[in-house]
Amino acid sequence: MRPCRTALIYSPLFGNFNYGDDHPFKLQRNRFAHDLMDAYGLLKLPNMQIRDCRPASDEQLLSFHDPAYLARLKEFSVSEEPRADFRFGLGDADCPVFKGLYDYAALGAGATFEAVRLVEEEGFDAAFNMNGGWHHAHRAKASGFSYLNDAVIAINWLVARGRRVLYLDIDAHHGDGVQEAYYDTDQVMTISIHESGIYFYPGTGFENEIGEGRGKGYSVNVPLLAHTDDAIYMKAFDEVAYPLIAAFNPDIIVTQIGSDTFRTDPLTNLEITTHSYCTMLSKIKQLKIPWVALGGGGYDLMNTARAWTLAWAIMNNVELNPRLPPAFIDMIAPLGFHNRVLLDAPHWADEEERSPALAAVEKSISRIKKTIFPGILGSYGATSS
Repeated sequence: MRPCRTALIYSPLFGNFNYGDDHPFKLQRNRFAHDLMDAYGLLKLPNMQIRDCRPASDEQLLSFHDPAYLARLKEFSVSEEPRADFRFGLGDADCPVFKGLYDYAALGAGATFEAVRLVEEEGFDAAFNMNGGWHHAHRAKASGFSYLNDAVIAINWLVARGRRVLYLDIDAHHGDGVQEAYYDTDQVMTISIHESGIYFYPGTGFENEIGEGRGKGYSVNVPLLAHTDDAIYMKAFDEVAYPLIAAFNPDIIVTQIGSDTFRTDPLTNLEITTHSYCTMLSKIKQLKIPWVALGGGGYDLMNTARAWTLAWAIMNNVELNPRLPPAFIDMIAPLGFHNRVLLDAPHWADEEERSPALAAVEKSISRIKKTIFPGILGSYGATSS
């Protein structure tokens, strides 16, 4: 059996940009994740490579984005003055305009393209771009901290090469921009498990959003209520996502692995831990489908560093010490972080709060099995459990 080949896409330029001191999205998290991987020895494994990247080209970006929108992004990116164009979603609290904005967004998109290219053309088993996963970017509008939809740009390239792609989104927010891009095609299946849009951004991602035309049945959403814990989340994954991935049997799986589902994330209301997060990723790994992972959300910096270090270890079949390395503890302590452990204990939400969440996910699963499973599992010769 040949060893697993993996690639981490990482550019030192990722840290050169800033959404603003008061913005919840901190690019510092990439550096923390990189440093924690390094402290565990995960950046010098025998069958892995660290690859740099270059910004996505205009041709790549135009495979999805509107030319007028890209032109405005470029214009604002070089401006010395604060700018706003709400028609394109630019300049509000979520998507601020800052010097070098276009360079930052294009570099992240280029990193995702490189991850996909390495898996497609160079035979890597898995590739990881921490600075990717901007699933809220629309064709002509920035949204939800996202300016360019790197996943769509990269998947479009794969589709043009005749590949069938499964996009799995486990971020706390619905992957609305990616769903929108593939709502009418059966060549890409999108599965998003997220906090419910009834009360949570972006207000989409309900069970009845199943695609249209040739794409009917290929958009799958599992909305979750607040206080969804490890066991409830794994129920959604095991009963919906996993059998559909196996049935669709894609050439490549692209996952957005945001860590804002964790119970201590300041912007969300789910209650999962490293326990279910690692279980999900391990099951994806076991499918042995060429795999590209993208960072996505995560607004507790140490949660994000721990999650993505664990993800990278899983991609490389490495088991880590559950205690953080002393060198990393010494580095983060002066910054006010008091974390000492890599892994969380499995979490069970308060019974009064989890009961509605469990009832809601059971209702969603039942509906999906009635509307999605007969067509998808039947088409590919599988049966539901």
